[in-house]
Amino acid sequence: MAEVVEFRVPAASAQTLLVWGLEPEPGLEHSLFSVFSKFGPLYSVRAHRNAAVAGPGYYAIIKFYSAGDASRAQRACNGQRLFQKSPLKVCVCTKQKGFQQQVLALHSNKCQELANHYFGFNGWSSRIITLQNVSGFDGGNEELGETLQKRSVKYLCAVEVTLPNHGVRARGVALGEADIENSEDPLEFVTATRRVQKLAVGKALSSAFQKILLVVLENGKVAVEYDSTQEELTDSLTEEDLKGLVQVSELALEQFDLEEEVLSDLSFDDELPSREMPSN
Repeated sequence: MAEVVEFRVPAASAQTLLVWGLEPEPGLEHSLFSVFSKFGPLYSVRAHRNAAVAGPGYYAIIKFYSAGDASRAQRACNGQRLFQKSPLKVCVCTKQKGFQQQVLALHSNKCQELANHYFGFNGWSSRIITLQNVSGFDGGNEELGETLQKRSVKYLCAVEVTLPNHGVRARGVALGEADIENSEDPLEFVTATRRVQKLAVGKALSSAFQKILLVVLENGKVAVEYDSTQEELTDSLTEEDLKGLVQVSELALEQFDLEEEVLSDLSFDDELPSREMPSN
């Protein structure tokens, strides 16, 4: 039986494990990650102190990208001591009726982790088609005849992801934006520009991965499908058209405004772009 894995934040209850009976110890989340990551790539590991009515100790919530990996981990680890003296209880989270969690696009760093796991470091590549400064494209910074001190920096980026062994290519387009409090400070302007460029590249990379579906077979092999339902108007444009995108008046910038990336995960000193695994 095959399972489809998407480049999205895991939201299904079948992808989430609840672990309780944990004893307090230094590096508890690291110990949990070391054990459960053997069953498949993890999105997150979070340990929490028990509520007062539940007594001392900790519980953890572990999110897998694959429901199959989560199920195998639950069967293997439930009732086992693993890294502590007392046995742990591990169960698949039950579905909450009447509650639908919004499915979010996966952060670009997480997309790279997942791609490296399933394809290997040399099994995929990405390239920037265009990275354009579109600041002021929506008009000037003047209101009621007065010039605003705050300036906005915007960059539009188009990225292509290629999976050569599967014959699949996917594009993503996104907009990065930030305000500059002191437009007279050249250092702040340069720093904000660098930050917005990385933000636009990361969001575009994430957007491209949203169009790729991983079909994981029981034997562990992976097939890839292109999700045409996620296509945008820009997917039909040539590279020359993409590079001149700011001149295409019928394409509103709002369509590229995707979910915000976590800026704390972006280093201003790294080169653009990177396919290396992010450091923890």
